[in-house]
Amino acid sequence: MSASGTRNNRERRNRSTGAVLRDVRLPVPMTDERPIEHSEPRNKGFQWRMVSFVIVVVLSAVLAFFYTADAFYVRSISVGGLRYLTKEEVFAFADIANLHIFWIDPRDVRENLLRSPSIAEARVWLSWPPQMVNIIIQEREPALVWEQSGTAIWVDIQGRIMAQREDRPNLVRISADMSVSDGPLGESGRVEMGVVVGALQLQSLMPEVTTWRYDSVQGLGFVNSNGWQVWLGTGAGMQEKIAIYNTLSADMVARGIQAGELNIVDPDHPFYTVMWGR
Repeated sequence: MSASGTRNNRERRNRSTGAVLRDVRLPVPMTDERPIEHSEPRNKGFQWRMVSFVIVVVLSAVLAFFYTADAFYVRSISVGGLRYLTKEEVFAFADIANLHIFWIDPRDVRENLLRSPSIAEARVWLSWPPQMVNIIIQEREPALVWEQSGTAIWVDIQGRIMAQREDRPNLVRISADMSVSDGPLGESGRVEMGVVVGALQLQSLMPEVTTWRYDSVQGLGFVNSNGWQVWLGTGAGMQEKIAIYNTLSADMVARGIQAGELNIVDPDHPFYTVMWGR
């Protein structure tokens, strides 16, 4: 076979075996399911705004109730520890009448109470109605009775003055001379500690004396059974002065001396004035 015939046969085979391109599509499965749609729930923000609005309204109503309800305004108090004072007096000292409970600070109430000369200590706490303000007080105890210009007052052991609440015969009684311009009824507003200490010592040394005199210069004194005016000064050295008084008075009586005044304010230099005798 010739070369030209061979080439013609190859061309015919190639044309008979050429690839044919077809539009082949895969079958689509049949199903009833619909594609899932993803979306955010509607009205979510609106619901939270409503909840917030309701909370604000409720809280506003509660606050309005607290500030307008009469039950939260202080009309009375609960008080413990009373002995001489009355509940009404403590309420006045507290200075909280008709105040709203939200406006009251227990520390301020305590400070108000301690301004009273009769109150030594106070404890204050708050609670809910009906007893919103609770107070426990400790009153000052009187140590002596001070009489001056027709007025009687109590004096505690530190010289503070307070109103006389009742008659206490067991207390030391001091009658101040009319010439006394200072002391608890004067500018000082209290009794000197030396006077209080001296009076308490004298009460234990000479309980038979019911009333002591006080002079701003001579201090404490008394009139003895012989009619002598005895002056003893003030302070804590009364035991020594009473011992000197006992010795001098015994000697003067033995000598028949009627003294007008016996002065032992300075125990190192006692002296007396003579009405008669030797």
